[in-house]
Amino acid sequence: MIETALRHRTPEELEAFLPTLLADSPRDVGTLELLVRRPVPGEREVLDEGELDLVEGLVGDGWRVRGSSRTPDGSARPDMQLNVMNARLVAFLAGEPERRALAGDQLYLDLDLSHENLPAETRLVIGDPGTRGAVVEVTEAPHTGCAKFVERFGAEAMRFVNGEVGRPLRLRGLNARVVVAGRVRPGDPVTVERPA
Repeated sequence: MIETALRHRTPEELEAFLPTLLADSPRDVGTLELLVRRPVPGEREVLDEGELDLVEGLVGDGWRVRGSSRTPDGSARPDMQLNVMNARLVAFLAGEPERRALAGDQLYLDLDLSHENLPAETRLVIGDPGTRGAVVEVTEAPHTGCAKFVERFGAEAMRFVNGEVGRPLRLRGLNARVVVAGRVRPGDPVTVERPA
């Protein structure tokens, strides 16, 4: 299990990091920096390669089996198939590289995830545009985090990512669904295709 004990970022550190994050995150072509599978609650597998599937999401991830408390029958929500977070922000929060996967997301992108840059229905082509490894679509469903995020990165981090500044920037991340299945790997380019 990944060690979770580390000093949490202060509000001042979070505010000071924001201009760097905003200036450095690409808007049109980014990179898949980290790919993480969550087979069971609390377990993380950092992958060198993964399969994105229309039904399963990230193959081997527990999203579908875990289900959702937000559906009447407890089934998984297709619009929350994948959780995506900004790789630069999670690296800053985590401090140590091996702690990044603790955020609980599957895809960590070096990309501006803000509502302005990636409105719902934006498609993200992951892989060489000539071969189109896989395509995911940004959904409307908000991604706000949970108690585990607070435990691992602190209450100040949670307030920051979900606050007045953080929410429009999607600092906690976004939800997406697979629209074209394929294999993806860290280092793959991520090309933004915005809706008309």
